[in-house]
Amino acid sequence: MDQGLLITLAIALLSALCIGGAGFALFGTGKTETDKRVARVAAQSSRAKVSAKRAGRDEAQRRKQLQDQLKELEEQRKENAKLTVKLRIERAGLTMEVRTFYILSAVTGLAVMAAIMLGGLSFIPALLGGFAAGFGLPRWVLGFLIKRRQNAFSEEFANSIDVIVRGVKAGLPVNDCLRIVAQESAPVVAEEFREVVEGQKVGVSLDEGLKRVYERMPLPEVNFFMITLSIQQKSGGNLSEALGNLSRVLRDRKKMRGKIAAMSQEAKSSATIIGVLPPGVTVMLYLVSPDYVSILFTSLMGNLILGAGVLWMCIGVFVMRRMINFSF
Repeated sequence: MDQGLLITLAIALLSALCIGGAGFALFGTGKTETDKRVARVAAQSSRAKVSAKRAGRDEAQRRKQLQDQLKELEEQRKENAKLTVKLRIERAGLTMEVRTFYILSAVTGLAVMAAIMLGGLSFIPALLGGFAAGFGLPRWVLGFLIKRRQNAFSEEFANSIDVIVRGVKAGLPVNDCLRIVAQESAPVVAEEFREVVEGQKVGVSLDEGLKRVYERMPLPEVNFFMITLSIQQKSGGNLSEALGNLSRVLRDRKKMRGKIAAMSQEAKSSATIIGVLPPGVTVMLYLVSPDYVSILFTSLMGNLILGAGVLWMCIGVFVMRRMINFSF
């Protein structure tokens, strides 16, 4: 074969290879820039779908975990709902022993019984009056002290939560914020949180300390606070925001409580007048005509009538109290 022809063929082959390489480099993928962008967007969309699906599973798992925690706390609260005399004394803020309480109850009952017998009544009414006074009067006093202490706690608890919120926003740990509340808050709130701080020093966890506070102060506000801190410790989250929302809720509840008290004051006044009117009329009749009323205290039939009247009065007062009291 002619040497010139071979050289021509070699040059043509090399040229074809160069053109093919250049074409493959430019158009070998078969995709334009638009196709590349579409492919990138599709890949990002698929990754976003996978991330959203994973986030949905995580959110569902976290919601289930929160529901389980709330259910567990509610079951523990129901288990601890049994109210003993010792727990009543603690809720009232007293330091006496249970034995001392029973001794005071017995002394009260005997004193009332002796006073009734000295007033000229027979043994049975005196015994019933002494039993009622010994069993009911000390417990009524405990209930009054408990209610007064709980009201004082509710008045200052929202301010204490605001102190914790400001401390957390400033970067302080929760334990230090609780210590500040125990030192600087109102006496009732400071006393309860002081128990939590002192318990942490001897190894009691924060959850156990707050549960103990809720046992001594069984208020919805304390229950909300305990659940918020418990969930935040186990699941994380913005504690300052959660407690800030809780503080606003507590203040709104306080406003609603005041509005309800103002709206129901007329009904309470009417119930008070209706409840005081029968014994008041009896006392006035006794002052005007003692012989006319004394038969209720000196004869058996009069004692039965008087007892029945007192029973029905108590039932009426109880019904009116249930009608004008609102729980929310």
